[in-house]
Amino acid sequence: MDVDLGSRLRTARLRHQLSQRALAKKAGVANATISLIESGSTSPSVSALKRILAGLPMTLAEFFSDELPGMKSEVFYRAQELTEISGGEGISYRQIGSARDGHVLQILFESYEVGADTGLIMLQHEGEEGGVILSGKLEVTVGDYSRVLGVGDAYYFNSNEPHRFRNAGAQICTLVSSCSPPTF
Repeated sequence: MDVDLGSRLRTARLRHQLSQRALAKKAGVANATISLIESGSTSPSVSALKRILAGLPMTLAEFFSDELPGMKSEVFYRAQELTEISGGEGISYRQIGSARDGHVLQILFESYEVGADTGLIMLQHEGEEGGVILSGKLEVTVGDYSRVLGVGDAYYFNSNEPHRFRNAGAQICTLVSSCSPPTF
């Protein structure tokens, strides 16, 4: 699924009644960054997009959610019904369910193209997260510790610790992850 990040960001920014300059100041990024993203001239890393959305404030899941408030929760989801919530190059985060208020758990089906990386700026947020590798190899860095995980290996950590994910193998890496509370 192709996502127009620029249009989504512009819509979210206007919904919060912010100028590009005001959002840039709140997010701690250059005004040109917001302008380039909204015009479709650049695509931010996942960590950069999270930082920008924190200025609204809005999670990645809310940013990419197509669901309207008040809709009944589904129980079962076909693969094609998962909501793509990623904006990163070579990384796909497909959310199971919605980003509705009241959900305490977020489950993602993730895939990383060869060499894909969440970015040099490490992720950090409230909560806990864990995942299980389904295919390929994923390097997981948490604080000062780093390990390459393979099929069947898993991770679980406090998300307050700075962390980063990178495909360390020669094939696409897929995994199922979960975080609580939902932060994407």
